[in-house]
Amino acid sequence: MPPPHIGRFVFFTYLCTVLRRLFFIISLFSLTCNAQNTNDWQENLRQWIERENVESSSVENFFDVLSEKAEHPINLNHTTREELELLPFLTTQQIEQLLEYINRYGPMRSFGELIMLTTLDLERRQLLKNFVYIGDSPQKDNKLRLNSIFKYGKQQIMFTGRIPMYERRGDKKGYLGYPYRHTLRYQFNYHERVKFGLTGAQDAGEPFFSNNNMLGYDHYSYYLQLKDIGRIENLCLGMYQVQLGMGLIINGGFFLGKNATLQSMGCTTATLRVHSSRTTEGYLQGVAATFRLGKQWRITSFASYRSLDATLNKDGTVKTLLSSNYHRTPTEIEKKNNTHEYDLGGCIEWRKGTFYTCTNILYTRLDRQLHPPKENTPYRRYTAEGNDFINMSIDYGYTNTKLSFSGETAINRLGALATIHQLSYRLNPQLTLIALHRYYDKKYTALHAKSFSEGSSIQNEHGVYGGLSWQPFNNLTFNWYADYAHFAWKRYQVSLPSDAFDTMILARSLLNNKWRIEGRYRLHIRQKDNQEKTMLLNCIEQQVRLVLNYDSPFNLSLKTQFDGISVAYKEKDRGWMLSEKAVYTWRWLQFSANVAYFHTDNYESRLYQYERSLLYDFSSLMLYGKGLRYALMTRADLGKHLMLIAKMGVTDYFDRRVISSGQQQIDGSSMADIDIQIRYKL
Repeated sequence: MPPPHIGRFVFFTYLCTVLRRLFFIISLFSLTCNAQNTNDWQENLRQWIERENVESSSVENFFDVLSEKAEHPINLNHTTREELELLPFLTTQQIEQLLEYINRYGPMRSFGELIMLTTLDLERRQLLKNFVYIGDSPQKDNKLRLNSIFKYGKQQIMFTGRIPMYERRGDKKGYLGYPYRHTLRYQFNYHERVKFGLTGAQDAGEPFFSNNNMLGYDHYSYYLQLKDIGRIENLCLGMYQVQLGMGLIINGGFFLGKNATLQSMGCTTATLRVHSSRTTEGYLQGVAATFRLGKQWRITSFASYRSLDATLNKDGTVKTLLSSNYHRTPTEIEKKNNTHEYDLGGCIEWRKGTFYTCTNILYTRLDRQLHPPKENTPYRRYTAEGNDFINMSIDYGYTNTKLSFSGETAINRLGALATIHQLSYRLNPQLTLIALHRYYDKKYTALHAKSFSEGSSIQNEHGVYGGLSWQPFNNLTFNWYADYAHFAWKRYQVSLPSDAFDTMILARSLLNNKWRIEGRYRLHIRQKDNQEKTMLLNCIEQQVRLVLNYDSPFNLSLKTQFDGISVAYKEKDRGWMLSEKAVYTWRWLQFSANVAYFHTDNYESRLYQYERSLLYDFSSLMLYGKGLRYALMTRADLGKHLMLIAKMGVTDYFDRRVISSGQQQIDGSSMADIDIQIRYKL
């Protein structure tokens, strides 16, 4: 609905504008035809991820990995624990039971056998089918023959572009490039044993073959990966990601929040994989390899040298390491690649049966001294500084079909401690409990650490987490967790030692083969300074979500969702959003649409909207104020080689005439983007 003060004529004009946009995107849809049905794993995984309310930047890289895994699924009869750990919805017990089943009873013959695994529920069985297949167990052959590689290897090239239907202030004066965002991706894959690729990424406003960017794309990702060559289990050249243990010293992979920890029961991802994403975070550059030294021993080592963006102090030291990696203006370009980082590390792993232990070490050196300003910012007193950083840790674990235990203990060069342990126990097929404890000393620093935490860093936190997953009936599931954290030192906007409490209850029910319903309530309490900074006030945030899904027998699925939020701090702010999503599949065409009306008091009561998007892309929108968001998308697979996707998304605000600020400011109340993706399999 438009604002009440808008007259009938203005309202009619507004309605016509919306209809014109709808007809425009429908005309784009007419360009695509002869599509095939696509898997719904993206929608299912989005529903699983969106319970966290995480921003897209933290999941884009992992969504990229799963997109590639969907294109090149795992042979269940010829897989490893490390491959299965790439799938975040599988728990440690489920992976162990799956491997034990195949080892005891031989290769699977059909997906129907998955029902024999008592730890796998219906939701996970359905998701698993999108990433695996039932194939014969191939004969072991460590030789790689060039003629076979080039003859049977699969290649694809993909172009993705975004065209804004608006003009930012920086597009008029300030940005050095044109306003279009685009990505070009090439991939080669030979039975997952030989992979290489190149990805070029360009953000809107960045120069392309001009100014200081004469190499075309602003960012390139490139890699070569070889697997199972003699004692070499995994070899990565170029850009790659490393995770050691539970992430206390380095985690370049993906980590979800508290609800996902409950659902995956603390399962961690694989240690080493290539970086093929357009994102510029979390990767190393150089060489990394994992070697098998016997049945029980493995060793992983890596060396890296890469450039970083940084804001510098007047004396040439580093004030802040930047992760945005925007290079649109002369000021941003001055910060590009002005600092360099060297990384050297590895781990030695011993595993016998379901027990393992690893010793990890990481050395990092910056060619400029890291010297963040600490005057008038006491919360930064223990922030990492210097040129050299050393972190060491030991991680360990044990798993059987009922019990899973894992932990990691780490120290830095100052001897400060960080430790985390999780324990999950499956009382019966319907009920599983999980407990997690972590302690991160205020003096502990690790530049690449990323693990379970309430705060934004692995530092200055002591917390306890508990939860359960209960399925009293086949069609009803309850998830619950509660987490308490204490911060011994000051934090941003917190001038005293403080506490935080977070709890959530989630219920999902499959009413029948057509109807599914989900409800969630979350209470999050954090302490912040009052206006005089003399005492702490509780910031109480409450969220509620109700979801109704309907799958019709006519290839149509509908999802109705209500989100509500209340934030009480110095004032009480509220917000709500009502959204509808539809996906229709008809032989050669898949069509999806969504519309959401949001109404919030301000930024503090913001809400998140997740949309079906392009391949290798996870679309998350932060919405606040009053307005309407709607999007239309279609996908068509033209035979076996060509795929086309077109999408148009529009956000109309009813409470403002200017969107955003600074160089990103749009002089208007509406913004629309057109996304196009073309993939060709050679």
